[in-house]
Amino acid sequence: MDLAPPELIAKYETVIGLEVHCQLGTRTKIFCGCATSFGAVPNSHVCPVCLGLPGALPVLSREAVELALKGSISLNCTINPVSRFARKNYFYPDSPKGYQISQYDEPLAEHGWVDIAVEGQGKRIGITRIHMEDDAGKSQHDGFRDSERFTYVDLNRCGSPLIEIVSEPDMRSSDEAFEYMTQVKQTLQFVEASTCDMEKGHLRCDANVSVRLIGAEKLGTRAEVKNLNSFRFLKQAIDYEVARQVAILESGGTIHQETRLFNSETGVTVGMRSKEDAHDYRYFPEPDLAPLRISEEWLNDVRSAMPELPAVKRVRFVTQYSLRPYDAEIVTSTRTSSEYFEAAVAVSQDPKATANWMIGDLSGLLRGTNTDYSDAPVSAKHLGELVWMVQKGYLTGKLAKDVLPKMFESGEAASVIVEREGLKTISDSGALGKIVDDVIAASPKQVEQYRAGKTTVIGYLVGQVMKASRGQADPESVNELLKSKLSQGDLTCL
Repeated sequence: MDLAPPELIAKYETVIGLEVHCQLGTRTKIFCGCATSFGAVPNSHVCPVCLGLPGALPVLSREAVELALKGSISLNCTINPVSRFARKNYFYPDSPKGYQISQYDEPLAEHGWVDIAVEGQGKRIGITRIHMEDDAGKSQHDGFRDSERFTYVDLNRCGSPLIEIVSEPDMRSSDEAFEYMTQVKQTLQFVEASTCDMEKGHLRCDANVSVRLIGAEKLGTRAEVKNLNSFRFLKQAIDYEVARQVAILESGGTIHQETRLFNSETGVTVGMRSKEDAHDYRYFPEPDLAPLRISEEWLNDVRSAMPELPAVKRVRFVTQYSLRPYDAEIVTSTRTSSEYFEAAVAVSQDPKATANWMIGDLSGLLRGTNTDYSDAPVSAKHLGELVWMVQKGYLTGKLAKDVLPKMFESGEAASVIVEREGLKTISDSGALGKIVDDVIAASPKQVEQYRAGKTTVIGYLVGQVMKASRGQADPESVNELLKSKLSQGDLTCL
């Protein structure tokens, strides 16, 4: 179908709410002892409980509850002292029980929020609720010799613990949805509630999208785009869906409430089925599970074990270390990077320079080898030492850029490499004097220009000295020595 052009889309306001499904980082499933590890032989991590066999009874995992509490607290939610599980009835091949154990009208947590910023504009996105549930299996529709005739079902994922994070319809663009997901993912990773590995399906998102004329109060009819497993696809799907809905309305058509799927190859959403409402699932209380009661003591224990949250850490890094907000955001992008930064600063005693080295040279090396700060070959202590050596003049910045890759390759400290390769900064006036004299003698034109008042030419002379010293000359000492010698009356003897 033809999509609406930007000038028509501009007449409408987009309304977006997200349902984020996050697999908790437990070793076992939510109601049984089967492993949650990824990539096992299909249907090898199953038992009577997660297969829903008659007589098998679920037992709630305490580890799953505590990770769900961490996630809920980190997203500023109020924890309900009592929550209840319910059966959500539907019949799909990847749900062997014929229902999903979820929470319905009495969820684990409610009334949270996430703060985002898009193009410098801050905004608070409300969270309606966070509830616990078990995951379904995985239907595989291609990749097999007879996939055109059969769908294969792997139930290893069935029963894995999830939290579903339901936002308020507060987002007004795909950029806001992208930023909201970014903040949710970062926060859940920080508190180690989940790895949020989207390639393994640990973080998935359903987007509820509708449009209404600007100024209208009544919400438009929404379409739900299911199972978006990358931030890029989320943004593309929302943008397509907005243009599709506006085109229908502008042509006099009607938007139907439905569930749609996003085809990442074509970039379009396609209808899947009419959108179910809560009554379609015939919810009723789970008879095999007692109500979940969260005591104040248990909640306090969970809170006390949680790390400083990324939003709080960013503010502290700006105030305590005088970092720019952008730099603070980068070095706190993960828990390991923020911990690495503080450990390095404890050695370097120079927060700004440390952040620059992390954001620049070190992050480039990490990207090139697909590693992160948790297993970086250059330890935080060693990076701090490198920065300290540069700031104290024991190593030039140019040489430090050559030393860092050698540290990355060998795991050795900068001081070891510098000593072995004789890379210490030359600041002795005697040793530098000979090099400076040779450069002046080889640059009569530049010397004449300098003495004629073109003082910027000294940059060329400094560069020549640095080149002659293989980058070991201390630039500040070179500047001072050049100015001293160039100010002398007679340079012909040099």
